[in-house]
Amino acid sequence: MTLRPETRAVHLPRPELNGSTPITVPIYQTSGFAFDSPAVFADGMGRPDGAFVYGRLSNPTVRALEEAVTGLEGGQAAVATGSGMGAINSVLLALLSPGDHVIAQRPLYGGTAHMLADLTARFGVEVTYVHEADPAAVREAARPETKLLYLETIANPMTQVADLPGMASAAREAGVLTVVDNTFASPILCRPIEHGADVVVHSTTKYLSGHTDVLGGVAVFASAELHRKVWSYAIELGATADPFAAWLTLRGIQTLALRMERHCANTRLLATRLAEHPAVAAVHWPGLPAHPSYDVAAKLLTDFGGVFSFDLRGGRAAGEAFMSSVRLALLAPSLGGVETLILHPATTSHRSLDAAGLAAAGIGEGTVRVSVGIEHPEDLWADFAQALG
Repeated sequence: MTLRPETRAVHLPRPELNGSTPITVPIYQTSGFAFDSPAVFADGMGRPDGAFVYGRLSNPTVRALEEAVTGLEGGQAAVATGSGMGAINSVLLALLSPGDHVIAQRPLYGGTAHMLADLTARFGVEVTYVHEADPAAVREAARPETKLLYLETIANPMTQVADLPGMASAAREAGVLTVVDNTFASPILCRPIEHGADVVVHSTTKYLSGHTDVLGGVAVFASAELHRKVWSYAIELGATADPFAAWLTLRGIQTLALRMERHCANTRLLATRLAEHPAVAAVHWPGLPAHPSYDVAAKLLTDFGGVFSFDLRGGRAAGEAFMSSVRLALLAPSLGGVETLILHPATTSHRSLDAAGLAAAGIGEGTVRVSVGIEHPEDLWADFAQALG
């Protein structure tokens, strides 16, 4: 059957056991597996779809997660990792060599930007930054040593939306792979492989697991050959996922579609009301017609996401006052959980950027990022309104 993502998220891959099938995926909490056949043992050591041998190479619970996200994203195979940065670094380090060139959108998640800067400093990997919706800039920047175009479906924290079809097409013309971080959108709102991406990465810590109780990441590949290359590197790097974390993520995925619907609806209410509040200078959410990515987002996404940022009049002092005054929302890192979280990007998620880097990313001293939870929207608004007051 051809299943929609909402159905795929509920009906996850499950192992068959002697003629019956468990309703939920079991946790295989073991570091290794024993064999009767030396040949099967040896074969399992060398390929990602072989027999289960050792937990760093493969595990039934982890493979179920990989197959689940592969199905949701419409890919060929996946590598699950111990964190989102584990997935990003596995891809970058497996596919880049000293002297290579990367084209990346600006802004990027702070951890990704820091990693690219580190690759530049240590290995001479050059990075050219372009606008996220400018395919002509990709064509102009591409050169023989260019290996990757790196994009984010919805950027952190100012929620710019990349023109995935246009950018990936320009990269393909130049013989360049496209890697897309789809964490903020999830496969419910967007599936980048359908728009030309070669690799999709997620921090499964966020929306896929959805309950602020697990760390994880995953990289999904449009090509089995590309998957094999990154898998071989990831297992040597030691980035692969733990079975209990994989099980928690599988459990969260089953409610992903319902949660995303509520996240987006709550965000629409908050963003719309904040845009009209006298204490707020600007609201950054692609679901607002005034947002520069609105037209791209309306074509690319099924909804506009559960994260937004807003700028307070009064700069950092106003931002600190607001964050100290909320009573329901939590001042905390991360995003994508059922509870509403706020943070100050300039001093947390994007602290590695200098003043020029923050300005280039559009992040101000008074910018507050909000990951909107699934609470009752009027309770959230009451909390924000009293804090603004």
